Amino acid sequence: AAGVKRFVFISTAMVGGATDPPIGLDETDPAEPGDAYSMSKWEAEQGLLKVAKTSKMEVVILRPPLVYGPGVKGNFEKLTRAILKNRPLPLSAIENRRSILYVYNLANAIALSINHPKAENQVFFVSDNDPISTPNLIIKIAKGLGKKPRLFYLPISLLRLAGTITGKSGSIERLVESLIINNSHISTRLGWHPPFTTDEGLKKTAEWFNCNP
Repeated sequence: AAGVKRFVFISTAMVGGATDPPIGLDETDPAEPGDAYSMSKWEAEQGLLKVAKTSKMEVVILRPPLVYGPGVKGNFEKLTRAILKNRPLPLSAIENRRSILYVYNLANAIALSINHPKAENQVFFVSDNDPISTPNLIIKIAKGLGKKPRLFYLPISLLRLAGTITGKSGSIERLVESLIINNSHISTRLGWHPPFTTDEGLKKTAEWFNCNP
């Protein structure tokens, strides 16, 4: 009604579910939202696409995984501050691969989506190029912080048991499971490639935490 020409909606990769197909989650996979948050994003996507069909407003939907960067909150902040405080982390047994997204890569994708003619009414998964394991993520964060990571071995079954006992199963699963994003659609259609590597993004994030202990 206000004359908005294009609406860019930030959804979540979790709309695609917590499964890990061989080529990574992409736009051809059926939606499998697994919790209230991802379901609300899925319902918002459907509502916006319906509006796009019945009005002159175009819609672009971006589905990022975990977004990190200076000022990040949530589990990423908790993990980083645990490394800052030299806490031992029982996570060296994990052999997963997870896609993450540097906030300035997300900003770049948003900026491209605002005006690109081929983005009209499209859904895009978007992430950094290289998936990373939880132990390797800790090692890279620690390096940026100037710390030595205190990783030690604990069987994953015991990690999951601890999550069940403490009511933090969701957090444990995100540390343990794999979730890979396939960027091919946004890359092919819009020519988008992340301007920053994961290493660059983690370094900038660590620098922020060093200045904001």
